[in-house]
Amino acid sequence: MDDNKHIIICVGRQLGSGGHDIARMLALDFGAKYYDQELLNLAAKESGFSEKFFEQNDERRGIFRSLFHLRASYVGDESLYQNKCSPEALFKFQSDAIMKAADQGSCVFVGRCADYVLRDRKDVVSVFISASKRFRIGQIMAKQGLDFVEAKKYIQQRESQRAAYYNYYTGKKWGAAESYDLCIDTSVLGLQATEHFIAEFIRKRFNL
Repeated sequence: MDDNKHIIICVGRQLGSGGHDIARMLALDFGAKYYDQELLNLAAKESGFSEKFFEQNDERRGIFRSLFHLRASYVGDESLYQNKCSPEALFKFQSDAIMKAADQGSCVFVGRCADYVLRDRKDVVSVFISASKRFRIGQIMAKQGLDFVEAKKYIQQRESQRAAYYNYYTGKKWGAAESYDLCIDTSVLGLQATEHFIAEFIRKRFNL
């Protein structure tokens, strides 16, 4: 890929769909930086708050109300208790970190409304990765050590939070085809073939 060509790939994903693995493969394929949890560190640097503080509120609309029950050692600064901080302020810090990273070169962002934050850029492609419920439950059972019922409940709870977060901040619908450039089911082709398909779509999109 042309070193001067910025490609920004924003990956939304259902829990257990393999979205993180595919995002990492895309980053390698396009020589791009990979940002997932790394965004929390960037946002922490931008805001002056601790990374742990952002982890407690990551992709969870409404959880911010628990902030004032956290010990000062969690956030590293007692003055935070007097700040007029809000979920929207956290989102702004994270959005600034996303935009800053995107300006520096090709990136793959996982979640965190990056597709919305970067919506005015011409070098962005947004992808949503899904999979069958059976596939996703199996993945969560294996990775989290849960039984079928527990894994199903885990997915429902986490995805409800993720969808609420995305819908609230973007005004779009999480997982809906019209919200993305490409939606694809990994349980049809498998992870590697799905990544190849997405990569080819991106190359055609940007004439690479």
